[in-house]
Amino acid sequence: MANIINIERVNTIITFLDSLKIRSKRFSEIVKTHNPSVIQIFNQALTHSSCDQTNNYEKLEFFGDAVLRLAASNFIETNYPQMSVGESSELRAQIVSDEWLTKLGKKIGIEKLIIKGAKALGDGNSKDTIIGEATEALIGAIYKCFDSIQEVNMWLDEMWEEDSKILLEAPYKYNAKSVLQEWCQSRALDLPIYKIIEVTKRNGDPKRFYCDILIKGSKESSAFGKSRKQAEKNAAKNLIEKYINSGKIPFSN
Repeated sequence: MANIINIERVNTIITFLDSLKIRSKRFSEIVKTHNPSVIQIFNQALTHSSCDQTNNYEKLEFFGDAVLRLAASNFIETNYPQMSVGESSELRAQIVSDEWLTKLGKKIGIEKLIIKGAKALGDGNSKDTIIGEATEALIGAIYKCFDSIQEVNMWLDEMWEEDSKILLEAPYKYNAKSVLQEWCQSRALDLPIYKIIEVTKRNGDPKRFYCDILIKGSKESSAFGKSRKQAEKNAAKNLIEKYINSGKIPFSN
């Protein structure tokens, strides 16, 4: 049974959806008509499981993951038809990443719409994770309205265009480990050694893991991350930026 949503919540959701500025006539129409089934979908996308174990965003988040990857693939195929499959996969991985979703969620102010239970409200470490998950659920909800990725692409393509340009101009910012590996190989150096220490056990803690990078036995860089992979990536990015600034790597964009 669908939850009864009070008029204040309905108006808040409508105002939020309108603020997304999706340039679609049919999306504007469903927002203006306050369609109850549509409001239910978006309310579910903005409800955390700590508040409601049944009607929460988890299924829409799962669905949104597939929608997001399809929409991103469509964007890349349309805007970068010359890219190889490998290059396309690398770019897509960045524009659908957890970090990108969290950034988008913060940009649209989704956090103030998310209904949370006491447990989630008191867990500061999960804040960014919940923002990213709810944003992905929102994408799933937009698709559900029309069974089409059209509105998703109409909404996200402009942001992807800007972000892709930045990423492609400075590939080390999203593919730092590969760039660092190639640099070492071009100089006949041994591959970088990544040493990881788990500092805390808290899920979502941005300083849960600490990584040192050693090249020729010497510590060259370090960084924290909420996962082993992110700590390695952050440390590699820091090292490449260090080498760019010192002139060891001959590009600056």
